[in-house]
Amino acid sequence: MTAPVTGGNPKVNVRPTSMFGTIGHAAEQADACTMVIFGATGDLTKRKLFPALYSLAAEHLLAADFAVLAVGREMTENDQSFREKMRVALGESDEVKHFDDAVWQQLAQRVFYCGCTAGEPAGYDAIQTRLTEIEQSRPEQKRNRFFYLAVPPSVFEPIVRHLADSGLAPRHVDPQARPWARIVVEKPFGHSLETARALNALVLSLFAEHQVYRIDHFLGKETVQNVLVLRFANSIFEPLWNRRWISHVQITAAEAVGVEARGVYYEEAGVVRDMFQNHLMQLLALTAMEPPPSMTADAVRDEKVKVLRSVRWLTPESIPTSAVRAQYSAGAVKENLVASYRDEPDVARDSQTPTYAAARFFIDNWRWKDVPFYMRSGKRLAKRYSEIAIHFQSPPHLMFGGEAGHRALQPNVLVLRVQPNEGVSLNFEVKVPGAAVALTQHLEVAPVDMDFSYTEAFGESSAPAYETLLLDVMIGEMTLFTRSDEVEAAWKIIDPLLNYWEEHPASPMPTYPAGSWGPAEADRLISLDGFRWRIP
Repeated sequence: MTAPVTGGNPKVNVRPTSMFGTIGHAAEQADACTMVIFGATGDLTKRKLFPALYSLAAEHLLAADFAVLAVGREMTENDQSFREKMRVALGESDEVKHFDDAVWQQLAQRVFYCGCTAGEPAGYDAIQTRLTEIEQSRPEQKRNRFFYLAVPPSVFEPIVRHLADSGLAPRHVDPQARPWARIVVEKPFGHSLETARALNALVLSLFAEHQVYRIDHFLGKETVQNVLVLRFANSIFEPLWNRRWISHVQITAAEAVGVEARGVYYEEAGVVRDMFQNHLMQLLALTAMEPPPSMTADAVRDEKVKVLRSVRWLTPESIPTSAVRAQYSAGAVKENLVASYRDEPDVARDSQTPTYAAARFFIDNWRWKDVPFYMRSGKRLAKRYSEIAIHFQSPPHLMFGGEAGHRALQPNVLVLRVQPNEGVSLNFEVKVPGAAVALTQHLEVAPVDMDFSYTEAFGESSAPAYETLLLDVMIGEMTLFTRSDEVEAAWKIIDPLLNYWEEHPASPMPTYPAGSWGPAEADRLISLDGFRWRIP
């Protein structure tokens, strides 16, 4: 059953929005600026950043003086050759639905390349020279810049130091200062609580907090942004959003792909650092937070930090019954045979790195006391799927002979689909049409879904996450970016689990067949509380 959408044209293009208001006319608000991309020849730039920039250009959301300076180590690259490579990347992108060469040609004229070594001070002289050439037609107060670090975490430190020392990105105490300079940092932000604190200390010694945009692309997705709107703009949900009416919450981020060619990175990160510390903790915080006093960036982030600080810490005593790790074994994905994790390139044959994890957390506050939050994520699972599933309490009394038509009644579930097919569905029970024999004993009941899909309601052009996030950087909207105390609060939750698993190697490591929904150990984990995992 599909819920109708009323009150407007059901087929309209969704403009990039921040969480608390449409910014469909943000081209009028966004300052002229130059985006400097470090690591411009890498995969992220081709797959995500340039498709997002192209979409912003197609929607007329880039300022007239917007420009891109791509910085890479390839000294033989030049403006024209780099533009040609990005044109090919756009043609191969799944996120560019309708390519318009005229749009690309206008954008390409504002794309430039600088070959240098970002770890050496001399490279920043070359960057300054190119920026001067690009910005010479702008008044000085409009020479705004943001520096996107699409690079491995190991080179964050030298880049931010050189940006500050060279004067390319000066520290601004006043958020209203012009021209502005902003730093965008990709996750993971740190490798542990200790390293995250050290990186925060370094960055904040060089720049003000309002200059630092720690990006988590999950927060740019429509459904994630809609969590607070769903809760706080609809009076039917918020009264039920507590331990009295909700039995448990399941947060899933499943990937069908394996580690691909990223064995070196994944051996260092694993699923917990790669997904739990950032993506899943953000989803938990948005689901569980209290209403903020205002819809400003810091007010929202204050409430998220309160949730993270209320999460009950895992201990050596609780971890064995509260968390599960596993690696994928050989199996079939979409009828294609795939290798086990330990047989992937650059992966140790005795690797202890988990590709799957499931954990149970509790939030010790008034609203959520004793409500379990189950989180799971893994690679080589049955399908790519991310969702937040709110499982409500069972009815206190069944009037249908204990079973409805020989089927046990299931609790209602509200599902927020993050990806793919972004939307919201509500599962509930209804009577099957037809006469019932002995109404009180054999009433036939069946579950149905009331479903809302962004694609069906608003058309196919909902904004990709990076499109929204890049535009927010340009207009100075920080709601969808994590603050330093938020990063450290998340690491405090995850660190005990990582430390315990490093000190207690699995022997043997639990496994699950590629193409399945995970290990049997994860099913046992949730069944201890009388629940089972929701299968999308």
